[in-house]
Amino acid sequence: MAQMTMIQAITDALRTELKNDENVLVFGEDVGQNGGVFRATEGLQKEFGEDRVFDTPLAESAINGLAIGLALQDFRPVPEIQFFGFVYETLDSISGQMARMRYRSGNSYTMPITIRSPFGGGVKTPELHADSLEGLIAQQPGVKVVIPSNPYDAKGLLLASIRDNDPVVFLEHMKLYRSFREEVPEEDYTIELGKAHVKKEGTDITLVAYGAMVQTSMKAAEELEKDGINAEVIDLRTISPLDVDTIVESVKKTSRLIVIQEAQKQAGIASQISAEVAERAILHLDAPIMRVAAPDTVFPFAAAEEEWLPNHEDIIEKAKAAINF
Repeated sequence: MAQMTMIQAITDALRTELKNDENVLVFGEDVGQNGGVFRATEGLQKEFGEDRVFDTPLAESAINGLAIGLALQDFRPVPEIQFFGFVYETLDSISGQMARMRYRSGNSYTMPITIRSPFGGGVKTPELHADSLEGLIAQQPGVKVVIPSNPYDAKGLLLASIRDNDPVVFLEHMKLYRSFREEVPEEDYTIELGKAHVKKEGTDITLVAYGAMVQTSMKAAEELEKDGINAEVIDLRTISPLDVDTIVESVKKTSRLIVIQEAQKQAGIASQISAEVAERAILHLDAPIMRVAAPDTVFPFAAAEEEWLPNHEDIIEKAKAAINF
């Protein structure tokens, strides 16, 4: 075991798979000699050569177009979109091509592509860099969407993503990159995609979150404990496909549910989870399903983002409202 930050765990996963499989290729804007804007690929070009880890032009559409062509030739591309706010430039590649290739070809071709990209607020980035756009991709069948909340999960989920034969969008919250360390195995391991993780067991209320909001939810759960409220915290890990069964089993136990996301409330993952639970377990609920999310506005400039982003106090307020309903 080694103590790693999330960025180190991601680098370790990339190094592991570049060693394991000569068909794995890592490419994107500045990922070569510079090691990427956050240094996630630092040292990999020197170790594996410019044919395996290389820079591309500043054109997201070209990056994912290249990934599609390489996947059709039996490579396993791991392209990086430098910030997920730039995903609009390549939505046709993801939703119009990668997601449909297996169906379109009658299962003759697969798209073993893992698109890595940082996202998320709380680090004072310029406009368009922090947007939470995961809901856009989660709506598209045929693409998995993975969002780790900690270093251990980041390595295991990334290795599983690269080995998956379908396209995966792997989103890395910038605030988590270097905010804490934890023990991460140095050996090879994977975490199954599509399976949520119960981070904390509880009996009174279920908190469901993903990405940086998992840490926020854990902080809220600690504070709620002081008031005698025992919250269960579920880390989704994968938002498409959703592990609805784990959520429903928790709700049957606690009878209350709050879903937390950093993204704006409208049309998000929290809405989908709320609908799934309402359809499957509404008679187990003792209070309305509640959501904690950002306001339905564009992401604000850096000076105002702390006022805009959901925090643990928002979760505590909703939890107490549900308990006292």
